[in-house]
Amino acid sequence: MTKNESLLARRDRALPRGIATAMPVFAARAENAELWDVDGRRYIDFAAGIAVLNVGHRHPAVVEAARGQLDLFTHTAFQVTGYESYVALAEKLNAIAPIEGDAKSVFFSTGAEAVENAVKIARAATGRSAVIAFSGAFHGRTLMTLALTGKATPYKNGFGPMPAEVFHAPFPAEYRGVTGERSLAAIEELFHNDVPADRVAAIIIEPVQGEGGFTPAPNGFLRELRKLCSARGIVMIADEIQSGFGRTGRMFAIEHSGVKPDLITVAKSLAGGFPLSGVVGRAELMDKAAPGGLGGTYAGSPVSCAAALATLRVIEEEHLPARAVALGERIVQRLHAFASNPALRPIGHVRGLGSMIAFDLLAARGSDAVDPAATRAVVQRAHALGLIILSCGGQGEAIRLLYPLTIPDAQLDEGMALLERALRQT
Repeated sequence: MTKNESLLARRDRALPRGIATAMPVFAARAENAELWDVDGRRYIDFAAGIAVLNVGHRHPAVVEAARGQLDLFTHTAFQVTGYESYVALAEKLNAIAPIEGDAKSVFFSTGAEAVENAVKIARAATGRSAVIAFSGAFHGRTLMTLALTGKATPYKNGFGPMPAEVFHAPFPAEYRGVTGERSLAAIEELFHNDVPADRVAAIIIEPVQGEGGFTPAPNGFLRELRKLCSARGIVMIADEIQSGFGRTGRMFAIEHSGVKPDLITVAKSLAGGFPLSGVVGRAELMDKAAPGGLGGTYAGSPVSCAAALATLRVIEEEHLPARAVALGERIVQRLHAFASNPALRPIGHVRGLGSMIAFDLLAARGSDAVDPAATRAVVQRAHALGLIILSCGGQGEAIRLLYPLTIPDAQLDEGMALLERALRQT
């Protein structure tokens, strides 16, 4: 029995089946865009811990910052004794986030916590209770964030009832036949039929949907949504948990549209692999929650804050947003070549921003119908070949590419060659 097989048997005995793992292997070590399992097998990592490792596994600057903090203290609880790295990180995010006027930040541990607290802040600021999200959205696995999430299987099944006063509008995706105009009209229909606008605290949107299929919201739609929120006194929340920190070619994906939301939720690549999330927003909104209304025992861990400050320096000093654009252009070119190659499975709907890219497996060449079974087969084949990739989309029809932005060119090409092999018909 291999080490992986032994660990898998132990895992099955010790863990509930509700925690799924994409690959039946266990990591031993990793470096930048490479990972080795406990049996010594090497993989090219095009998943990056689900978009957590924009600066790669174990970036030296991030490791050094975390190690330095470990030598000082690991925990005080910021609500008991503060520490400078929390304040410095807030100052940094306040300076770079696309927020109108003065900004403030608060930190937590997970993306779901950030979303939950953004909703709390919006409710405290407006005195309203309802929230509108979008079909296909993913905002987390807690009950409130599950209610916001627009995908039932596997996330909502068996966990109801969901919190009340959460409503959904169709997310604009023209390749699926949903225009921005239709989405805006659907929100107006919600106001007429389900919830008056003066009861809506917030509208939350991913500028590029993550789990929903890596679909960018049209810039014109985001601008119109901003106008709608401003006119109706509704807080606009941009969920940048997966799309933030250089992944799309800007520090925040919402910047492509020129829109300035009221609140931004952040997590994943904020701290280079350490657990940290936050909400950045307009100061007058952020101050509406009373003292003690925000926080958490582990929220804003000093080790994670130190790692995050280092991560942001790396993103800026290594010009990773620009590199995301350059790498993404190469990837899109290769994917279009794959789409025209009759020896490969049919793919289409290549989409994304910067290096947040996905494509669908199609039922037939030239068709718009998707083939989720083919997607699963390609993902499994890629794993067997030594390439870590993930699927996404409402039906699991899409393959998303989330290589670290620090990946060497040779390893990017190696990973794409493995993906091409995984797409071969036989």
